[in-house]
Amino acid sequence: MSSRRLLLAAAAVLVAGLALAGCGAPAPGAAHKVAADPQDMSLGSPTAKVEVVEYASPSCSHCARFNNEVFPAFKAKYIDTGLVRYTLREFLTPPNEVAAASYLLARCAGKDGYFTVLDGIYRNQEAMFRTGDVRGTLLTVAQSVGLTEAQFNACVSDPAALKALEARVEKHIRVDKVESTPTFVINGKRSTVGEMTLAELDAAIAQAAK
Repeated sequence: MSSRRLLLAAAAVLVAGLALAGCGAPAPGAAHKVAADPQDMSLGSPTAKVEVVEYASPSCSHCARFNNEVFPAFKAKYIDTGLVRYTLREFLTPPNEVAAASYLLARCAGKDGYFTVLDGIYRNQEAMFRTGDVRGTLLTVAQSVGLTEAQFNACVSDPAALKALEARVEKHIRVDKVESTPTFVINGKRSTVGEMTLAELDAAIAQAAK
């Protein structure tokens, strides 16, 4: 079996039997308070008045477009200035094994490298799917944050990490009632749209800050 197939097979163990929705707009719903989780990956001041939680998947094209086109301005305006605490919560969309491998790699980069890895994957997502070179793309991203190929291989085939990711995803489905990506929850109020523009975030954050 090739190294790429080994990578995908290892990640596929995680998603067997999970009923996951696809990438797109979440179903409208009532406000749902998002409880803090010590396993969350966050950016910004923990004392910020507004918390923006995004449930996202590295294999979701809508999530990639938000990351590439909206997130940089959102981060500069709100996260870097201490106005917003941003938390990303992990979800899987088809190809589930690619999303799983991406998150395993991001976790291996640690809190300092987590968002850098995801940004690299999002920015190369279209080329990765067009060429089919999943392993090559993820390995290049891993090396960009200082991981060796051996470390990369260990990251994406770590059974304990796979089990922990599975538990997080199941919780987001069962407890947080997430059905698709991207889903945004702002101070406990779930957005009724999928991919948000900066203008839509501006309005939602202004309302939440009142």
